[in-house]
Amino acid sequence: MVSLLKAVVIAISTILIAFNFHWITPKIPGSIVAILLSTLVVYFFKFPVSTIETSFGNIPNHLSLPAFPRISFDTVKALIQPAFAIALLGGIESLLSAVVADGMMGGRHRSNAELVGQGVANCFSALFGGIPATGAIARTATNVKNGGRTPIAGITHALVLLLIMLLLAPFAKLIPMACLAGILIVVAYHMSEWRQFKSLLKGNKSDVLILLVTFFSLLFSTWLLPLK
Repeated sequence: MVSLLKAVVIAISTILIAFNFHWITPKIPGSIVAILLSTLVVYFFKFPVSTIETSFGNIPNHLSLPAFPRISFDTVKALIQPAFAIALLGGIESLLSAVVADGMMGGRHRSNAELVGQGVANCFSALFGGIPATGAIARTATNVKNGGRTPIAGITHALVLLLIMLLLAPFAKLIPMACLAGILIVVAYHMSEWRQFKSLLKGNKSDVLILLVTFFSLLFSTWLLPLK
């Protein structure tokens, strides 16, 4: 019970810092400050809360050497169907995150460049033992909210993650999960566009019905999946 209460305190503190730190300085994202503070608190005060380490284990601090897999007809036959499914789902998610970014900053993405870039990245990622990756809505929205407007923002994001993995993995594994949950709540709020959602409810009844069915289907599926 005590650990749960402390986790709730960390999550609420993260939300408050992320929402209000721009009053102190808009140049430093409040989410970064929240991560640093919560990690230091957990480390020095030994808070019994879940962290990245307790939930997922150690974070590797090195890159694997590239390795080319052995390709045979049986391997292609076994993997061609899931490969197409993953490619389609990954493409949809990446384009959806691009659309979300367009709505947040009034831009217009290039679909072909998005998909080609994702395909090339996944090909090289597999050589280093990586798994398929897509454009993530949460990270894209966070990037845009903190001033990201060009591909340089994505490149910077990737380089920072690489440096964290190589140099700060022993510290990054101490980040409390409650802090990450609080950051996701803030990101979800910013990308929800609830004012637009509210205005859409005043539209055509059939459109409103489709909107609500889609909304609640996603909501309940998100709740039910972890229970399986």
